[in-house]
Amino acid sequence: MTWTQIYDPFGNLLLSALVASLPVVILLGLLAFFHTRAHVAAIAGLAISLIVAILIYGMPSRLALAAAANGAAFGLFPIGWIVLNAIFVYDITVETGKFEVVKHTIAGLASDRRIQALLIAFSFGAFIEGAAGFGTPVAISAAMLIGLGFKPLLAAGLALIGNTAPVAYGALGTPIIALARVTGLPIDQLSAMVGRQLPFFSVIVPFWLVWAMAGLKGMREVWPACLASGLSFAIVQFLISNYHGPWLVDIAGAIVSILSLIILLKLWKPQNIWRFDDEQSSHNPTSHVATEATDATGAAPASNHVSRQEALIAWMPWVILSILVFLWGLPQIKTLLNSISEVQLQVPYLHRLILRAPPVVSQPRAEDAVFVFNWLSATGTALLLTGIISGLLLRLSPLRLLQIFLRTLKRVRLSLLTIAGMLALGFTTRYGGLDATMGLAFASTGILFPFFSPLLGWLGVALTGSDTSSNVLFGNLQQITAEQLGISPVLAAASNSTGGVMGKMIDAQSIVVASVATDQHGSEGSILRYVFFHSLALAVLVGFLVLAQAYLFPGVVP
Repeated sequence: MTWTQIYDPFGNLLLSALVASLPVVILLGLLAFFHTRAHVAAIAGLAISLIVAILIYGMPSRLALAAAANGAAFGLFPIGWIVLNAIFVYDITVETGKFEVVKHTIAGLASDRRIQALLIAFSFGAFIEGAAGFGTPVAISAAMLIGLGFKPLLAAGLALIGNTAPVAYGALGTPIIALARVTGLPIDQLSAMVGRQLPFFSVIVPFWLVWAMAGLKGMREVWPACLASGLSFAIVQFLISNYHGPWLVDIAGAIVSILSLIILLKLWKPQNIWRFDDEQSSHNPTSHVATEATDATGAAPASNHVSRQEALIAWMPWVILSILVFLWGLPQIKTLLNSISEVQLQVPYLHRLILRAPPVVSQPRAEDAVFVFNWLSATGTALLLTGIISGLLLRLSPLRLLQIFLRTLKRVRLSLLTIAGMLALGFTTRYGGLDATMGLAFASTGILFPFFSPLLGWLGVALTGSDTSSNVLFGNLQQITAEQLGISPVLAAASNSTGGVMGKMIDAQSIVVASVATDQHGSEGSILRYVFFHSLALAVLVGFLVLAQAYLFPGVVP
């Protein structure tokens, strides 16, 4: 027997939206203000979402519990599988001492911490986002930054801020592909429209990243590096998204961004080498500007010099990771691996038993609930293979590799529980219709809807942890509302994806991934407080851009 979602149980949309937001408000409030451990906050938020869905929205308890179980399973696989194996690869490089060599080679490019943040958190993170997405770039970038000597909180925050501009085209364009599928709008138009919004922020984010790290003065000192990494990425992002499609935008943009920064560093160096307070020389203990390494190259001291062969060996795990993650993302290879191993399970008591109703969709639609266990084609499996291959090439025995893996599993066990709890919360709100209530509240803003359209996407990613999921969740609502208001549905649908990328910083899944990668168990609230302002401020800027495109520059819409 099916159940049709209701979206205004109180007959007052504002009141219904406030009640629908309770699970998320409680979750974030416990993390940010009460310093509650993340897994406890996740369980509390899940409990509230079940109570609201069952008692207020009238969702049958059997359906609600099935939705929560489906979310928990998705949290463990593929998300938890990615996190576990990303940290496994990092632990292998630390165990073998190769990460020290990686640190020295990066310092050889630039010992300035601001440049290192741009290379890892923005440019390299964009490459991993383009190839894999779904939490992988945050896990890898944060782990690399902390290995380079960044403080755990800063490493987590920078990884989250850096992982914004590429998200809309992540995992070989998956968010745009999903948006086209649920809206029926042309994929080339959606790709082009997002490509006429995000490049502005691709230029801004590197400056924002360094400003968050080193302040306004510190950012001004390295503005050429910020401009080179951001502008090169933005130009490629615009060209490929408008003249090719969404599939290779991030990968090509990231490669050009990395090369542009490396070329710049051959021609230009920051006047002062910025390091952390505890790295300063005894001559200048309080300044962020180092005095002992301000030579023309900005390179690490001679004692840290490594040979080219040593550097190649040390970078081998990360090269293998990049190759395997890229290959695993190719549709042809993914299809082949899925044909061998994929198992699709229709979730009992949930699959197609819940109907989405107007005005969220144009006509009632049954919600699918299929758990896909694609263990061989999953990105986490590519990371596991990376760890195994790298460990063997670095002469670790199979037994030692198993010991490292089990140690990593023990280290992240509570974080896996947290991810499962938070995804269970997200799935409960989705299948219960709570998310749609909040979306309808945004959609009721009339002439200001173009401003709130990206904020709706921001909310969707904050709730689901995925730009793809946010597009599936709110894509139809954006399209329908835009048509009713006489606004381009392409603009509104694309804005959902563009605004959503800014919510990636604060979604519970990303916060936990960052905390695991930087070994900050119990510090999720501190990470959330660190990035929340940046997330909201950038989302508001997207809102103003879309508002201008809707009324002042409508010609930019394909």
